[in-house]
Formats: sequence, structure tokens, C-alpha cells
Amino acid sequence: MDLDTTTLRVAFATAALTMLALFYFVTYRSTRSGYSGWWSVALAWFLVGSAAFILNGTEHQRWANPSGNTFLVLGAASAWAATRSLTGSKTPAWLLLFAPTVTAIASFADDPVHNVWTGGPVFLAMMSLMFGLSARELWRIDRELTHIRTSVATAATCICAFYAARWVVFMVDGQDGDVFKSVFGSQVTTIVSLIFLVVVSFSMSILSNEEATKALRAQAGHDGLTGLLNRSEFLRLAAAELHETSAALILADLDHFKAVNDTYGHPAGDRALRAFADACSGTVRTSDLVGRYGGEEFIVLLPNTHLDRAEAITAQISEQLRLAEAGFPMPTASYGITIARPGIDLETSIATADAALYLAKQQGRNRAVRA
Repeated sequence: MDLDTTTLRVAFATAALTMLALFYFVTYRSTRSGYSGWWSVALAWFLVGSAAFILNGTEHQRWANPSGNTFLVLGAASAWAATRSLTGSKTPAWLLLFAPTVTAIASFADDPVHNVWTGGPVFLAMMSLMFGLSARELWRIDRELTHIRTSVATAATCICAFYAARWVVFMVDGQDGDVFKSVFGSQVTTIVSLIFLVVVSFSMSILSNEEATKALRAQAGHDGLTGLLNRSEFLRLAAAELHETSAALILADLDHFKAVNDTYGHPAGDRALRAFADACSGTVRTSDLVGRYGGEEFIVLLPNTHLDRAEAITAQISEQLRLAEAGFPMPTASYGITIARPGIDLETSIATADAALYLAKQQGRNRAVRA
């Protein structure tokens, strides 16, 4: 039994509504991630767009068809924003609305009263573009999520290629051509889109949950106040690093930190800790490790770094701390420096750096001492 286009569009709208309800209440409300939020928005626009096309052939076609084109492209743009959020990129409103706006102008200007395919070339091109950009973002995300990432990226790539092929055939064969109607007509497209919608929604649900789990795992390994590695995570990563290479190890302590709390209050002390953490992060390389060892004590591991360079880095950190603006004089810092090597217990190297830090305190503070 052949299904007419209207029946398929109703089925698609029903599926979109179901996916939206499931994704919002099951995934978004449990993860609250930007990714799942954007995909919920995309599903809502797909639902509205497909529902608008149900009015094809009625007196409402003049506004329904252009609106359907616009909403579907807006849904594809929202899907792109969802994939961008996975890499931490925000999508400006003008960038999100550019393709839908172009689609709306082209669709409303192309005789929507009589032309069922009003704005067709622009609509197909923008759908292909948005899904292509989504696929590009998905292929770039964390390799740890290879299985899920690959399935979603592949689906986005396929739908991008499908709309690109529709555009080519539309331009060559025309909207009334036999090839376009039989291979890329509304019935075939609705079925393909329905399959894509279900597959991607479930894949994105899994991906969103994995992203949330990853974020919680990362949060568990970082200090809540400074954003640096916490003690246990630093020790784990440093031990792994020292299996293969030597590294300079720096133990740092803020001088007279209790006086900052007593004089200016604990919020000021927190600002001082964050300022020192920022000074460390802004000075070392991305391959170096920086952690909050406890209280006002910090620890830094600099792989393949000699003592002279490590001491120069402590001077740079202290200068950055001195220049920090917090509304009160920043405390100085003392440092103990040693070289940690493979085969030597990490705790032993930390104890050596701690002994050097003690000497720095004895010698008057605000200095670095090598073990």
C-alpha cells in the first residue's frame, strides 16, 4: 500500500514530538547539558516545520510552505549549535539565524501561492550546509567517544550528502523531473528524515550522557575553588608522567596567608588562592601539571625541564601574582624545587621539594630554593 505524502508527514511530526518528549524529559532534565538542550530545540523546530507542510495544497500554503522551509533550516542550525557545544564553542545568534533568514526571504519571494517548491534551491542548499557543518564538528570531538561520535557524525554526513544530491538533481532535473520525484521527492525524503531523526536522537542521548559523565569525572579531579588539579588527580597524572621522563618539581606556599584571611577576610583569601592559580596556569605550558596540594600549598610538575628553567618560572609566577588586582596587597610565595626522575618514588621527590620549601621560608620567604 502506497503512503501519501501527507500521511508520511504526519508520521514524521508524531515521531518528532515523541523524540522531543523523550529527549527532553529523559536526557536533558538529567544532564542539563548545552548539547542536549540544543538538540531538544532542534527537535522542536523539526516538529513545527514538518507540521507546516501538512497544509500543502490548502489556502494556507502561501505562508505554510515558506514557514516550513524556514523552521526546518532553523532545526538544522540548532543541531549545528548542539554539535558546537560539544567542543565548548558558543553559536552567536546572528550565525544561528543567518541560514534560516536567507531561506525565509527566498521562500516567501518565490510565489508560495502556486509553487509547492517555493525557495527550493536555497532550502536544499541550506539544509545540506547546516548538516555538513554539524558533521564537521562531530568529527572533531573527543576521540575517547569514538564509537558514538562516529555513528552520529556518519549520520550527519549522510544526511548532508542526501540534501546535496537533492539540490543537484533539483537544479538539473527540475522539481517536476522524473528522477527528482522518484528518488528525491517528498515521500522518500520524509522516510529518510524519519530514520535519521530516530537514529540520531538515540545516539545523541547516549553521547549527551557520556559527555555529562566525562564532565563529572573531570570535575571530580579538579579543585573547586581554583580549577587546578586536586591532590589525588595531580599525584595520579604525575606518577604516570614520571614513568617515562624526568621533570622539575615545584612545591609552592603562599607567605603569611593566614594574615590575609585575618586582615581582609576569607573571601580575600579565596581571591588570593585563585590569583596564584591563575598565575601558575598563565605561566606554565599546557603539557605541564599544576595542582592545589592543600590549603595555600600548590605543586607543579614541569616535564623535561632543568632547575634553572624551573627557577625562572617561579619568578614569572611571583611577578604575575604581584600584578594581580584584588583590592588588597597580594601575598608573596616561597618555592622548593627539585628534579623528579623515573625510578624514584614521587612521594620522596615531593618530600625533597618540601625540605627546600622549608629552607626558603627560613631564609626570609618570597624566594625559591633548589633541593
